[in-house]
Amino acid sequence: MRTVILRRGLVALFVAAVSLGAITQAQAETLRIGYQKYGTLVLLKAKGTLEKRLAAQGVDVQWTEFPGGPQLLEGLNVGSIDFGVTGETPPVFAQAAGADLLYVAYEPPAPHSEAILVPKDSPIKSVKDLKGKKIVLNKGSNVHYLLVRALEDAGLKYTDIQTVFLPPADARAAFERGSVDAWVIWDPYQAAAEKQLQAHTLRDGQGIVDNHQFYLATKPYAQKNPEVIKTLVEEVRAVGEWSKANPEDVTQQVSSLLGLPADITLTSVKRQGYGALFLTPEVVAAQQKIADSFYQLKLIPKPLSIKDVIWAPPAAVAKAQ
Repeated sequence: MRTVILRRGLVALFVAAVSLGAITQAQAETLRIGYQKYGTLVLLKAKGTLEKRLAAQGVDVQWTEFPGGPQLLEGLNVGSIDFGVTGETPPVFAQAAGADLLYVAYEPPAPHSEAILVPKDSPIKSVKDLKGKKIVLNKGSNVHYLLVRALEDAGLKYTDIQTVFLPPADARAAFERGSVDAWVIWDPYQAAAEKQLQAHTLRDGQGIVDNHQFYLATKPYAQKNPEVIKTLVEEVRAVGEWSKANPEDVTQQVSSLLGLPADITLTSVKRQGYGALFLTPEVVAAQQKIADSFYQLKLIPKPLSIKDVIWAPPAAVAKAQ
């Protein structure tokens, strides 16, 4: 009889242990991060420091690669990721489409890290010469605003040119074939085209755009998990500081991931902005100007208020920046 009772007791303990494990597993959080082939998040993923810190908070990390910012923010919009980084323009298009997002942080300006390129033997010598020409770009990406501003600065209208919307790989193929007259693109594709195709830089962002990179999260996730977001920003900031001080090490780490020679990668690395700063009124105003420009051009269907979608970090975190 005692043996039967003992066995029943052991079975009960076993069932309780399994149930507890199932509950713990069910309660485990997963932070789903979207990233592109190039940038600070690639370095953070490789280092693995974020996973170690978040494990202590009971949070797993899942990484998903996207070919560009618009595609990444579509993932954020449909709920397949919680956090990601893009250039200035994708979040404007995403907000206009109803995405429930928040701006969390931004990287310092990198105006040389995007450009309008023309073939090496092109007769086009200035932005004014683009009138009536075909220009290929990734719709809704950071370079979309560069094109708008460059045309304005040259006294041209957006309707003065023909846009062809293609993702980077297809855009490069069209550029190489000569089926378009110019390509608006960002690093490392930009550096690769300059080196491998001897493409000529017609105009980069210097003097007309900041080319900020923005870290964004879904509003529900950021509001529910402020400590996770805080940890994430701290880790991005730390990787950024290391990257600024060690461009050669970054190049060695990233070039193999990109499948690009070290010299091309190093050019891209040196042109990038590194860091993770909480948004200032000046940065918000600059982003509002982008949103207003796209609305005036009828590229988005409604006016936007950028200040309404800025994540407010805990007071102690904001003071520590």
